[in-house]
Amino acid sequence: MTRTALVIGGGIAGPATALALQKAGIEPIVYEAHPAHADGVGGFLTLGTNGIEALRVLDVDERALAAGFPTPTITLRNSAGRCIGETPTGLATPPSHTLKRADLYAALRDKARARGICVEHGKRLVDARDSGGDVRAVFADGSEAAGDVMVGADGVHSTLRRIVDPGAPAPAYSGLLGTGGYATGVPVEAPAGGFEMIFGARAFFGYVAAPDGEVWWFANVPRRPEPARGELETTSEEWRRQLAALFGDDAGPAIPLLEGTPEIAPAGPIHTLAHLPSWRRGRLAVIGDAAHAPSPTSGQGASLAIEDGVVLAKCLRDLPTAEGLARFEALRRPRVERIVKSAARINSSKAAGPVGARLRDAMLPWILRLTADGKAHRETYGYRIEWESGAA
Repeated sequence: MTRTALVIGGGIAGPATALALQKAGIEPIVYEAHPAHADGVGGFLTLGTNGIEALRVLDVDERALAAGFPTPTITLRNSAGRCIGETPTGLATPPSHTLKRADLYAALRDKARARGICVEHGKRLVDARDSGGDVRAVFADGSEAAGDVMVGADGVHSTLRRIVDPGAPAPAYSGLLGTGGYATGVPVEAPAGGFEMIFGARAFFGYVAAPDGEVWWFANVPRRPEPARGELETTSEEWRRQLAALFGDDAGPAIPLLEGTPEIAPAGPIHTLAHLPSWRRGRLAVIGDAAHAPSPTSGQGASLAIEDGVVLAKCLRDLPTAEGLARFEALRRPRVERIVKSAARINSSKAAGPVGARLRDAMLPWILRLTADGKAHRETYGYRIEWESGAA
């Protein structure tokens, strides 16, 4: 008898997991809290070499890569514009690609739709139970669904995570707000596809020129304590004014890029989740940001989530459900927690004070040379999932 999987969350991890589960012979149904598709929603992200290889297993890599462009390197600068380090964003083949989150979402959604995978919208999870006979999801609209396994791909503020482990730590506020936008008609000196990251005197600024000349940028703004819900609700023009004040004394094109951006994205707090005691209980499990949320500094959030979905499907293909979930956690936890911890160390330097900034500028070139040529870099980006091999 074919097993059924209830996949909670229809963003990036949810459809990717559903595609992998179907490939493994398990029937998935995706339940998304929002009432409609997320077309056009979100900023941009980078898929590492490893994430592209995971998409290849799902036959989504070509569509995703066509929507973005190669971004093989990052140049780091201090507030005076001096280069303090360069690092590759992945391996040479395939190079890492940057694309809009909405385009990656559309590629996964359309592939799931073409394969007949059911996605139900307006289904906000409020409770989940493992009866021993089946798993059952209860939604806010009063409806329920039953299956053989439930997978939480519902993000850093996951509902299923709180059900799996009511005592689990809450996501940690990073001390940074994130915002960004797309500027037109602003020439920059950086070559197309080369990320420039600037440790500004008051905030962090990153940008990359797309092949068509549009410049994609983001800003990380230190802010403590964490803003209360609703506190950040303001206009695009007000954010433009605040960001201009933060970056006004820094070298680089931040000010003209702000001026050339029609609409600046609403800022939001950045949360991370470094260690979750357990990713599963019975036949309930969480993956992606619901289990391990790295800071955006890692450039690995989407890639790790897609990897999770593929590895999970392999484990459930080859093993009974509870045993497969245990094997999945054992295989994935060491890798993702190493990457999350590494990103956290770099993230802390974005809000460094004067003394910390001098130390960072002195140490970062050495650290980058060591990591770019080292084992950790190869393990991060050289990771490949052999679909035909066994999960045991």
